Amino acid sequence: MRSILMSGLSACALLALSACGNPAEEPAEDTVAEAPETMVEAEPAPDYSDITTVLAAEWRGEAAERDAWRHPAETLEFFGVDPSSTIVEIWPGGGWYSDVLAPWISANGGTYVAAHFPANSTSAYRQRSRASFEERVAANAAYGEPVIADFNAEIGLVVPAGSVDAVLTFRNIHNWMAGGSAERAFAEFYTALKPGGIMGVVEHRLPSTREQDPMAGSGYVQQDYVIAMAEEAGFEFVEASEINANPADTADHPMGVWTLPPTRRSPGEDDPRAEGFNREQIDAIGESDRMTLLFRKPETVEE
Repeated sequence: MRSILMSGLSACALLALSACGNPAEEPAEDTVAEAPETMVEAEPAPDYSDITTVLAAEWRGEAAERDAWRHPAETLEFFGVDPSSTIVEIWPGGGWYSDVLAPWISANGGTYVAAHFPANSTSAYRQRSRASFEERVAANAAYGEPVIADFNAEIGLVVPAGSVDAVLTFRNIHNWMAGGSAERAFAEFYTALKPGGIMGVVEHRLPSTREQDPMAGSGYVQQDYVIAMAEEAGFEFVEASEINANPADTADHPMGVWTLPPTRRSPGEDDPRAEGFNREQIDAIGESDRMTLLFRKPETVEE
């Protein structure tokens, strides 16, 4: 505007001003120019190196409601997980813990390894589970660049020996016991870990006063039974935590651990187990009582 004003005054000077019209109609010299548009600063990206930020992330949705039973922050803290290291999650399933682990580890410069079913599994269910998990990973940029490795009873854990810092397994041991592969699973984890590496275990807990079914048909396993299997594989038992305990769980439900939330199986009307069954009372128990155990591969192995 000022450049236009200056041109107008030059013309008036040449025409002796009187020819330029009423001076009162000229723009004032102190007219304020139009203010530039205010720049809106973009909000900083969330800091997923902080696990509390990950736990509040929008992608978790309703899954976050289960934190009250699974205590992810407290559990990972108890395990002493270093998110800047290489961490394997065994059989992540639908990805409940993956939604926490992968973004947290990626933001801290570590490597998240999901040990999932092989893509060429003979089981159609396992093929679908693996494909669904891969889609989940691809849809969330916060996952970074996770590694998806194969793991099952036939081929073991397909990662280089001595290459990982931590192996984490959440409610899987009863499945391996049912398939007769629990001992091999622990041996595979031991081989994959670096000396001094950790193994964190969460599993449905059977009271020590009850007889252990070697096939874990109810989904519950005695804590001492798990410790014995891990020690047989060479692990040192470090410590147990009651972070995920639920004293209200009696571990004697008609449909096993799957009677409880979130699975909530119920016996059919013609099933003898339906007698006296009360879904409201079962739901009030909440999720299962769980052991939380920390193991370590020794720094040095005795010959």
